[in-house]
Amino acid sequence: MKDKKNILTLIAILAFVILLFILNANLGLYKMRIFNLCGIYVILALSLNLINGFVGLFSLGHAGFMAVGAYTSALLTMSSEAKEMNFFLEPIVPWLKNVPFPLNQFPVALIIAGIVAAVAGFLVGAPVLKLRDDYLAIATLGFGEIIRVIFTNTQSLTNGPLGIKGLPNIGITGNPKEIILWTWGVALITIIFMVLLINSSYGRAFKAIREDEVAAEAMGINLFKHKMMGFVIGSFFAGIGGALLGHLMGTIDPLMFRFLLTFNIVLIVVLGGIGSITGSVISAVIVTISMEALRVLDTDIQIGGYIIKGISGMRMVVFSTLLMLVILFYQRGLMGTNEFSWDWILRKKDKTAIGK
Repeated sequence: MKDKKNILTLIAILAFVILLFILNANLGLYKMRIFNLCGIYVILALSLNLINGFVGLFSLGHAGFMAVGAYTSALLTMSSEAKEMNFFLEPIVPWLKNVPFPLNQFPVALIIAGIVAAVAGFLVGAPVLKLRDDYLAIATLGFGEIIRVIFTNTQSLTNGPLGIKGLPNIGITGNPKEIILWTWGVALITIIFMVLLINSSYGRAFKAIREDEVAAEAMGINLFKHKMMGFVIGSFFAGIGGALLGHLMGTIDPLMFRFLLTFNIVLIVVLGGIGSITGSVISAVIVTISMEALRVLDTDIQIGGYIIKGISGMRMVVFSTLLMLVILFYQRGLMGTNEFSWDWILRKKDKTAIGK
């Protein structure tokens, strides 16, 4: 049975990679951009779900870690000429003007962005992870705002409120067709990593802490160590997701990383199911596509000879209504704490064979 599952998993991964190449060749630029956003939000949702869903920490500072990753990758990959054009009010600090090879290469910069975000997560987690519940949420929310304010006021480091424009495209060659392989390639690696982590002894310790900290500590689990581990890993992937988002947009500024961005990711996690990897993936795709598909409601709609006037903001009203309906019927999210399993297919196949 285990061998069958492994074979099916490899076939599924191969089929998904083939699907990426097919979509890459057939999707237009607009649809490709939305699909890339789906991959990035998958990474961000999984990183927050690790912290909130599996470890049980109520963190609201995800936008801060994303900002750290986005600015780190941007400053490493941009050319000195582009930096001069951006930093016209105050010159950039000398040690960032000419970044040496290979640090200015996108794959290396992406990993460094994650590491710097992880370090920020460690520095924040060391004092605040002793708090619980609402107090932890307030502390991490404060961290996100502190990061935004710091980035707004460090003109020579982040270009302050003006932000940074002209970020290089995602990838090594800068070819737009390469972007989908990076966004969804990293998303696939993130999914595989999370599955392996949650199914390991560390993952079981995370779940034990989430269910009952007192019982987990009585069983010999080091609470602070495992909380810090989950927080740092989540921060690492948040930094990578922020870097990919910044390069996809081509521009970043401190206002991008307000609490609203964290709220959007929390919404995806809750809708998919807190503590479900499958739910986060499904929800990230559904929410990202729905937000764009409903944009038509803000504009005039022509049906035959009739024109229905668009109402600004109607998209969010309809989207919020749909979310309420989903939560009413699926109070624990679309997947709850369940995960996709090949057992569903194999058992169904066995039952069909027995019936015959």
